[in-house]
Amino acid sequence: MEKGKELAVIVKAKDLGSYVFTVTDKSPKKFRFTLVTRLQNTCLDIIENLYYANSVYVKGKEDYAHIGKRNAYQKRAYVKVKMLLYFALIARENQCILPKQYEQISTQAYEVNRMITAWARSDLRRYKG
Repeated sequence: MEKGKELAVIVKAKDLGSYVFTVTDKSPKKFRFTLVTRLQNTCLDIIENLYYANSVYVKGKEDYAHIGKRNAYQKRAYVKVKMLLYFALIARENQCILPKQYEQISTQAYEVNRMITAWARSDLRRYKG
C-alpha cells in the first residue's frame, strides 16, 4: 500500500520502526539476541496492532463489539509504544544505542502515542457521541 493512502499514525509507526531497525543494526553483538530483538519486535507489534485496529469496521454507534475491539487494538499499540520507550532507555543505559539515537526514538515514539490517543478520542466522539 502506498504511504499517501495509509493512516498517518501507521506511516509514523513505520518510520519509527525503520529508524529502530537502522540504529540497532550496528549494536554490540552481546545485545543482538536480547535487547535488539525486543526493540525490533516491539516496533513490529506496534505496526501490527495499528493495522488490526484500522481493519476493524465499525457499522455505527450501536456496534459495541467492533468499537471495543478497535479500542483494544489501539490500547495495545499504545502500551507497546510505552514498552518500546523502556527498552530504548535500557539500550541507551547499556551503550547499545547512542544518546542521540535514544532521543530520536523517544521523539518519534511520543508522536506515535499522541496520534494513537487522538485517533482513540476521535472514535470515542464519533461512536459514543
